[in-house]
Amino acid sequence: MAQAYADLLAGAGITRGLIGPREVPRLWDRHLVNCGLLAAAFDDGTTVADIGSGAGLPGIPIAIARPDVCVVLVEPLLRRATFLQEAVAALGLDNVEVVRARAEELAGHRAFPVVTARAVARLDKLAGWTLPLVAPGGWLVAMKGAAVTEELDGARRAIQRLGGEVVGVEQYGADLATEPTTAVRVRVSDTRAAGSSSGGRSARRKRGRGSGKR
Repeated sequence: MAQAYADLLAGAGITRGLIGPREVPRLWDRHLVNCGLLAAAFDDGTTVADIGSGAGLPGIPIAIARPDVCVVLVEPLLRRATFLQEAVAALGLDNVEVVRARAEELAGHRAFPVVTARAVARLDKLAGWTLPLVAPGGWLVAMKGAAVTEELDGARRAIQRLGGEVVGVEQYGADLATEPTTAVRVRVSDTRAAGSSSGGRSARRKRGRGSGKR
């Protein structure tokens, strides 16, 4: 299944402008493996929302590696959301839901036990988009790179204002890959008002369906 997804990225992913041609030789180590290693970060049977999913990274590798986890791919652009719907159908991923919407549009309507994102924005800005979507007591697990410490220094205050607390920087797959996956884990207070409890609904009942936007 992972190979079939790699083939989709190397084909339609390039022709539709979702990834650059130079990424093809490093699809596995830089993208699929890097994102797949994050699958170890989540509890059994939880729901994970991938904000700004783009070509499905990290959401689709997580869904492939963890069929017990429901993954919600949130992507505002039509051409990307269409690719995601087609990829989910082609791969037979019945634990994935595709939602075409901006994060700000979902705030107050959907809330998720876990939210993740990769290469979307610096952590201070990302917190403003993602933390309102995290259910009370839930987690933001944001994939980050070498500049993670610098980003954290500038984002802690914004995270606290939004009801979050930085738990720490975690690494996954140090024993499996040359470059382990790095993520910042933020916990949202149990006492913060919930936007909605609908994020926990099973994606299996909504396979490949969008948010209703056209």
